Amino acid sequence: LTQEGGTHQEYLVNLLSNEVSYRQERRIMKLLNTSGFPRLYTKEQFRTDEIDFPEGTSLESLINLDFLHSGKNVIMYGGTGTGKTMLSILIGTSACNQGIPVKFYRTAGLINLFSESQTKGTLTSLKKKLGSAEILILDEFGYVPYDRTGAQLLFDYLSEIHEQKSVVLNTNLEFSQWVNVLYDQRMATALIGRLTH
Repeated sequence: LTQEGGTHQEYLVNLLSNEVSYRQERRIMKLLNTSGFPRLYTKEQFRTDEIDFPEGTSLESLINLDFLHSGKNVIMYGGTGTGKTMLSILIGTSACNQGIPVKFYRTAGLINLFSESQTKGTLTSLKKKLGSAEILILDEFGYVPYDRTGAQLLFDYLSEIHEQKSVVLNTNLEFSQWVNVLYDQRMATALIGRLTH
């Protein structure tokens, strides 16, 4: 790569500007590569005609991360094929493009990771790895029943990060049915309370 400039100062400014741009691009690529997204989508691929956004929320506000800046979580509820995963990935890629770390997991996969790491004694290092993310995306919450210990570990972790990180959770279950996957009414009620705080 050659660098040009009419003066020494201009040359240095151009050189430094290119270096900053290069580092920003590398950081975004790293964030996208370590996020765990199963695939990437563009905003143009997403259709909003079958989605009901709550008052004060829009596709733009989600993509602009208004919820993150105001310390809130996002819960997307709907049947299979309604665009929850795609929208959560669009939110996540928008965050990565702004230099904000994101972790994307299918909920059952994260619960399995929690259970395995507890058995191996590596739970602390897993939480440290998750700790780098400002947004945690949990996809397919409630699609399958969870291991009781894993569900407790997920609850404990979400309680730990309450009001410190934003969670985007996709589910096909109404709140009243969460007890069926978490096995414990108090735990389900407490988790709903924290996520909707």
